[in-house]
Amino acid sequence: MLNQRAAVERQTGAEGGLVFVVGLLVLFGLVMGYSASAPFSLRHYGTSAHLFLKQLAAAAVGLVLLVALSRFDYRRLRDVDTVLLAGSLLLTLVTLVPIPRVTDGSWLLLGPFAFQPTEFAKLALVVYLAASIERKGERVRSFSQGVLPFVLVLALFSGVVIQQPDLGMILVLGAITVIMLFLGGARPLHLGLLALSTVPIVFVAIKVAPYRLARLLSFLDPYTYSTSSGYQMIQSLTAIGSGGVLGRGLGASRAKLFYLPQAHSDFVFSITAEELGLLGSLVVLALFAAFAYWTLQVAERAPDRFGRLLALGIGFSISFQALLNLAVAVGIVPVTGLTLPFISNGGSSLVASLAATGVLLNVARQGGHSCGS
Repeated sequence: MLNQRAAVERQTGAEGGLVFVVGLLVLFGLVMGYSASAPFSLRHYGTSAHLFLKQLAAAAVGLVLLVALSRFDYRRLRDVDTVLLAGSLLLTLVTLVPIPRVTDGSWLLLGPFAFQPTEFAKLALVVYLAASIERKGERVRSFSQGVLPFVLVLALFSGVVIQQPDLGMILVLGAITVIMLFLGGARPLHLGLLALSTVPIVFVAIKVAPYRLARLLSFLDPYTYSTSSGYQMIQSLTAIGSGGVLGRGLGASRAKLFYLPQAHSDFVFSITAEELGLLGSLVVLALFAAFAYWTLQVAERAPDRFGRLLALGIGFSISFQALLNLAVAVGIVPVTGLTLPFISNGGSSLVASLAATGVLLNVARQGGHSCGS
């Protein structure tokens, strides 16, 4: 009885920990989002609060989804995993069709709001992988029955997403697939072969789009391309370095005054480091580390294999994207165009991240009920 009570308390603690950390991330994102986007909003929309208000609306929608999904039994997602995957693929395909006032590049237009289907494709892929791996059981160790079908799904998604083009999102989807197959019991040799098979795909993707090659070259030596493809990286590093330990002060960034492109979205961490310094940067890292920790706690106490894989997949997809975004900001990897979850200005990313958190919370809640039964 005491062990069951302790297990329930630990799972309740994981649920509360997740809510607390995600709440802080969202609040931090709203503050930094307003600070980083104010000059851009003022120049393009006539008011410094334009993008902030859109982000605030996205946060409200995301919180509604979080609450709803936290009360929706995650096990029911197992019955609609292929529907969710096919739906997200179909919506992504629609963005490739130039339809006035409906599509714009990789976006679907919903009145004054823009919706990016690939942000929700990550969650759909995690649900599909978790459900399929559970159904396959030991067959996941077979290449033909276990790994190959998922490779074909990933190839299909990649073929669509590369047309947008969004190589960074393909990297995230590929990493989710490999990690979840590994966690599901696939043989490392098969996964190694899968990783090697992506090399020619990446080569072709770079070859057919010269700007990707330019990004790679500027990553290797940004100062040689300081007036072209290396400019963004240099400005990001300059912003981070100028923040020092304590930063210039909230709102006092110079880089956001149109020196650093995409300061409010892809490079919001650079503005954070400039305004809040090393201490503010460490807060961001600590919050994402705490998010990953509580995700692992939820997965450890999930009531079934599907819930465990679902929690691990969601936790990895958000944490990995955050890691990539931070790595880009400090010049460790080439520019990918990925947002920083919960913090970057981008409604689709925020709504999708909060919806995924809602699923995580339900896994935690069901785990607590299971321990108490």
